Amino acid sequence: MEILNNFSQIQVETPVDKIIRQIRDLITSGQLKAGDRLPSERKLSEKLGVGRTHLRDALRKLEFYGILKTLPQSGTVVAGIGMAALEGLITDMLHVEGRDFKSLVETRVILETNIAQLAAEKRTDQDIIEIENALNAHRIKIDRNEDAVEEDLLFHLKLTEASKNSVLKSLMLIITPDIMQYFKKHNVCGEGRAQIAVEQHEQLLQYIVDKNPDKAAEAIKDHLKDISEYVKTIDNGLVLNGNGSLV
Repeated sequence: MEILNNFSQIQVETPVDKIIRQIRDLITSGQLKAGDRLPSERKLSEKLGVGRTHLRDALRKLEFYGILKTLPQSGTVVAGIGMAALEGLITDMLHVEGRDFKSLVETRVILETNIAQLAAEKRTDQDIIEIENALNAHRIKIDRNEDAVEEDLLFHLKLTEASKNSVLKSLMLIITPDIMQYFKKHNVCGEGRAQIAVEQHEQLLQYIVDKNPDKAAEAIKDHLKDISEYVKTIDNGLVLNGNGSLV
């Protein structure tokens, strides 16, 4: 076992990581400068040979960390950030995304507990309609025994929108793709878990409809209980890769 400890796990980069590194390299080499506008998503995705979902995830993360910014009628441009800060930020981004699933889940529990409370307090009638639509779409896929990754994610994002907090929404958009990737690769959700998740979504929605923030917070914690217990049993060094679904 002592010899085994000398080995380290090989990290397989995701398309998002590779896009981030390529943009980082273009900025540090001077090929992209502060104020330069990036090509359209369509042209970039074609040039990079990746889907727009991966591209948007990468751009969203770079924008969240202040490396890129979106300007009205100007598109996505490179922010004026120093090279030392740029290197540090991207190193931190890739480190968290690639290695610390436990921290991602812990962060998600903290975020969604507050999101559920705020959604119960601030939701509008239109929010309820959109959450119900997302829940129905999720339920249909589960009943058909089909993959429901995007429908599951949409339900949680609609809850986030109902919280009326743009920062919480940005944070959720940063962390959820990586959590989804890990779930699929390691088959975290066991058999029958998807149907239970739908039932928990229904209960959570009812508390939000009733404008009961305390019960909504309890419901989301219960919803995330299994994954919270799961991360206590894993090695933080595991690498995120692939695609998956929220619990």
